[in-house]
Formats: sequence, C-alpha cells, structure tokens
Amino acid sequence: MAPQASGRQGLSWQAAGPDLFVGLFVLALGLLCLWQAYAIPVTPLYAQVGPKFMPTLVGGLVVVVGAGLTLKALRGGWSHELEEMQDAPATNWRALGLLGAGLVVNLVLIDTLGFVFAATAQFVLVAAAFGSRRPLRDLGIGLAVTLGAYLAFDKLLGVNIGAGILEGIL
Repeated sequence: MAPQASGRQGLSWQAAGPDLFVGLFVLALGLLCLWQAYAIPVTPLYAQVGPKFMPTLVGGLVVVVGAGLTLKALRGGWSHELEEMQDAPATNWRALGLLGAGLVVNLVLIDTLGFVFAATAQFVLVAAAFGSRRPLRDLGIGLAVTLGAYLAFDKLLGVNIGAGILEGIL
C-alpha cells in the first residue's frame, strides 16, 4: 500500500507524481541558472557587485521555490487542493489575451520605436487586462514610468536599453 499524504485520506505519492515532477523541474532550472551564473566571466573592474550577482540571486530564489514545491509534493502535493476548489472563477480569456497582446506589442515595437513607447504600450494593455477603464491615465502613468526607467538606465547607469525614435531627443 502506498504511503498516505499528511492529513489527506486516500491520496498517495503516486497521485502527487505530477506535482513532484514540477517541483524537481523548477529545482533543476534553478540549479541550471546557478551553474550558468558561475560561468559568467568577471573582470577585476568589479569591486563589489559584478555581473554574477543578479543571476545568482535569481537562481538561488528559484532553487528555494523548487525545493519548497518538491517538499510539498513529497507531503502529498498541491494540485488536488486546486481540483477541490468549488468556487474557482472562470478563466478570463479577455485578460489573458490583453496580457499576451502586451508582450507581443512590446516585442514588435521595441526595435523600431524604442523602449519607452514599446513598454508604455505594454503598460496600457496590462492595465486593461487588470480591469482599468482609463486608458489615457494609464498612458500617462506608463509614459512617466518608462521614461523614468529609460533615463535611469541611460543617464545614471550608462546602459543603453534602446531609445528608438527618441534617440536624438534624449
């Protein structure tokens, strides 16, 4: 007889197999990220924070999430809890479509119009996906945020993230 999950009658480790696969996959993804982060060459120009910092941080966090998912799967899994939810809302296909459109718009526009306009368009579409009914306000906020981010990267950090048509202006 298969071991029972903690606190659940009739739920075996076999039923949590897909959950275990997901947990181990995320754990492996985090380890791969750490391995690749350590492969980044570092020059002596970096005194403290170098190019390995962020990939190592992200890889470490992904390892922690993967370990947590794996542990949860070994304790019986989590997907059965999702299946038992009776009051789960229906999938909002409009919101998913707007999110996908935001990603595609950014991908298509970033080379020609630049970061500021591509990210602003994405901001407006994502705000609409989250239920905003004020596209002009979202446009103004998105423009302010993305312009601020562009200027911070370009002027303060010296990193060119693509000005596009604003190249001569900024």
